[in-house]
Amino acid sequence: MLTTTAYFPPLSWFLAAIEGGRWTWEAHENYQKGGFRNRCRIATANGPLLLSVPLAGGKHQQMPVREVHISYLTDWQRQHEQAIRSAYGRAPYFEHYADELFAVAGEHHERLWEYNLATTRCILQLLQLPLTITATDAFMGGDAGAGNFGKAVRPYRQVFEERHGFIEGLSVLDGLFCLGPEIVAR
Repeated sequence: MLTTTAYFPPLSWFLAAIEGGRWTWEAHENYQKGGFRNRCRIATANGPLLLSVPLAGGKHQQMPVREVHISYLTDWQRQHEQAIRSAYGRAPYFEHYADELFAVAGEHHERLWEYNLATTRCILQLLQLPLTITATDAFMGGDAGAGNFGKAVRPYRQVFEERHGFIEGLSVLDGLFCLGPEIVAR
C-alpha cells in the first residue's frame, strides 16, 4: 500500500496496511496542500473536527515533502492534545494509550515527515502491530493515498455516536481509543 505521509492517518489506511502487511510512504513527492499530510479528522461533541499541524514558510513552494518544517510559533501541540482529550477522554481505551501517545506527540520535531513517522510508529507499537513503514526510493506517482484502500471501515461504537451517528473517514485516533486492540479484527 502506497500513501503520502499523514498526521495521525485515516483509520482506513491503517486497516488496509494491516490487511496488506506493508505500508510505504511516498518520500519523493513535493508537499501538496490538502490531504492528510499535516491534518487529521477527529470526532467531537460538535461533529468532525480537522486538526492541522502548522507549517513554516515554504509550504507553497513545491518543497520536497521530507523538507517541510513544522512551525512552533503557536502552542498547537497543547491545543491538539486538549481537543483529543476532550473528544476521546470517555472512550474505552483512552486511559490505556493516551499518556504514551501524548508523550510522543509532544516531542519537538523539526520536520513534518519525522513527526508523522514518530506518531504513526507509536500507534503501531501501542497496538503491537508488526507493521513496518518504509519510504519510497524514487517518486512512485502523484496519487499516493488517493486510492480507496480495502473495504470501508465497518461501523463500531464511537464516543459521540448518539449525537451524530457513525462518522466515517476519521483518524486512526478514533479507532485507537474506541476499539483498542480490537482494531486488528476490523
